[in-house]
Amino acid sequence: MFSRYSKLTATITPLKTDKMKRLSYLLFVILFTTFITSCNHVNQKPEYGEAAKELVKLLDGNPDLKAMLIESLEKAHQINPDRNTNPVKNLEEYYEFVSWAETAMPWALLKNKEYPEIFDHIFQSICCFYFLIDQPLPELEGKGLVNNSLQYYEPFATWLITFSKSWGSYLDTKDSWNDQYYQMALHDPNFGLQHGWYEDPSNWSTFNEFFARYLKRRDMRPIESPEVDSVVVSFADAVPQGVWAIDGQSNLLVEDGVPVKSATIRSISKLIGDDSAFKDAFANGTFTHSFLNVNDYHRYHFPVGGIVREVRIIQGINPTGGEIRWDRENGRYAFNPTAKTGWQSIETRGFVILATKDYGLVALLPIGMAAVGSVNFEATIVPGAAVEKGDMLGHFAFGGSDFVMVFQEQVRFTLDAPIQDDKKSYKHQLMGERLGYLTKK
Repeated sequence: MFSRYSKLTATITPLKTDKMKRLSYLLFVILFTTFITSCNHVNQKPEYGEAAKELVKLLDGNPDLKAMLIESLEKAHQINPDRNTNPVKNLEEYYEFVSWAETAMPWALLKNKEYPEIFDHIFQSICCFYFLIDQPLPELEGKGLVNNSLQYYEPFATWLITFSKSWGSYLDTKDSWNDQYYQMALHDPNFGLQHGWYEDPSNWSTFNEFFARYLKRRDMRPIESPEVDSVVVSFADAVPQGVWAIDGQSNLLVEDGVPVKSATIRSISKLIGDDSAFKDAFANGTFTHSFLNVNDYHRYHFPVGGIVREVRIIQGINPTGGEIRWDRENGRYAFNPTAKTGWQSIETRGFVILATKDYGLVALLPIGMAAVGSVNFEATIVPGAAVEKGDMLGHFAFGGSDFVMVFQEQVRFTLDAPIQDDKKSYKHQLMGERLGYLTKK
């Protein structure tokens, strides 16, 4: 390298003047500095986002994990090599994709791919992100994971929390919302903005403010039988999933458990958590839950009234909770729930114990999921607070969600929400509509 520049100076130094010597030296310094700078620029890594930087650091210190991620990306590329629906084919592109995704809109993870509605595009984009890390790996078989894929494997699963928080932080900034995005949501009937239910859109300066939008007025969701304590209302806009009995050991009386997101719930004690004084308070009680989709009103309310006894947030890893596959025939991703785990719930969940006047304790558990499924309670929800049916409990930030409710032994909960015409599932409910009723045993 240096010999190149010594030849250059040799052609100049025979000129005997000091001025020319100084000029030749200056020229050498300029050319040498330019050369070094250009070399450094070629070798310099791209400027990644915070989560991408953490991933690079994690993988550099864990060669086995890096090899598994490369294997997962290669498998995903072999299954779906279409760059419009799978923009990643190697590790370097994955770093760049993650870094870009940290400041992307939820419908933008698929580049150059149009869908008729923003809701469908959001679903496909999220599937694209998790498809890359949900490929089955033989190295992970027999480790008791939901699926033998990286999204459930530590320490990669913990890194996903880092990514979700970084993405969530961006979706809390003003860069994440504008009139164009509002128009996209307005013209997608799945979000229901055309019904006049919600606050003035001028209140939404970030994506998450839109996502966790408030109602215009409380009467936009009338509360069924507000003065009748035995009537339980829907805590959110959601689809009821069923009701199950609990045995004397606080286990659900169903052979294979009840799938809720990524977990198959069996033990109510474990769901509530060993840190709670109420973990065994629901033996011989009743369990029910409802599912919220990404387009639903994502604020949740008290389904019954009472006094708050305990409030906690339990951090999880928020994976997809199922298998994402590429449907080559239809050119889109499909999601198959799996729920293979045992007692543990691996999503982030909130936990509130409410003491009712006549029907014992009620456990309320809002549960987040993949992407930025954060669980948030109102600042007023503290032990000792008195609440009424329909009062606001909290909200989810971006992501699909679920809500679990558990009743004690001395009462029976009957789910009497309307059923679909096919009689195989319940109809979608609005918050405040009648979910069921309580009777004393």
